[in-house]
Amino acid sequence: MTDKTMTADEAVSRLRSGMTLGIGGWGSRRKPMALVRALLRTEITDLTIVSYGGPDVGMLAAAGRIRKLVAAFVTLDSIPLEPHYRAARERGAFELMEIDEAMFMWGLRAAANRLPFLPARAGIGSDVMRVNPGLRTVTSPYDDGETFVAMPALRLDAALVHVNRADRLGNGQYLGPDPYFDDLFCEAAETAYASCEQVVDTAELTKAAAPQSLLIKRHSVTGVVEAPNGAHFTSCAPDYGRDEAVQKEYATTPWPEFAERYLPGRTP
Repeated sequence: MTDKTMTADEAVSRLRSGMTLGIGGWGSRRKPMALVRALLRTEITDLTIVSYGGPDVGMLAAAGRIRKLVAAFVTLDSIPLEPHYRAARERGAFELMEIDEAMFMWGLRAAANRLPFLPARAGIGSDVMRVNPGLRTVTSPYDDGETFVAMPALRLDAALVHVNRADRLGNGQYLGPDPYFDDLFCEAAETAYASCEQVVDTAELTKAAAPQSLLIKRHSVTGVVEAPNGAHFTSCAPDYGRDEAVQKEYATTPWPEFAERYLPGRTP
């Protein structure tokens, strides 16, 4: 058994420019913002970001760190369209692969199972094939002969996620109403770093919550970062809700000014 605890800066020090990086959470909910802020304090760039996007994508886009984005959406939830993402996209700052939410999940699942692709009905009959000409279809070899989208695996060099509780070994627990897909992000990645509100003893994880709340298994986690309030300004239910005041400030403030205020110690 190995103690995997480390600081946010130690976790991101293991990342490199040019990586494909998956970021867990959903929109402006349970995003690993302490890890994203630590990443923004480095010079790491030229990233392919895979995310059900929220302010993680907006911040990295505003800072010019993204080469390619794979996403189903980029939203702040209570603010429907992420403004910093929109500005970067409008100026053509990075390549975009926009796909259906279920296709995204299937791509993570394929990568988690080390498969090259998985067949999906999602996307059939939509413009997803037109806007992503690299996608292919596959025909069932059985009597039904149905045609599916062959959703390619979303293989990740590294993943960043945030959970409510974790132990030092890498077991991670969610306590809110939705697991999102953080377990798939970790399993689809070569390395995965989980921040949490609190590191507790392993036995404590199931004292107040059911065993199925143990979303992330230690075999898929490389590092554990204790980061109280580590999803702020996004929500981390039931520990805290979204900080709407700071989110509104973020959405209406030019990026350099916001970064100056909220990314202390960043690399110039």
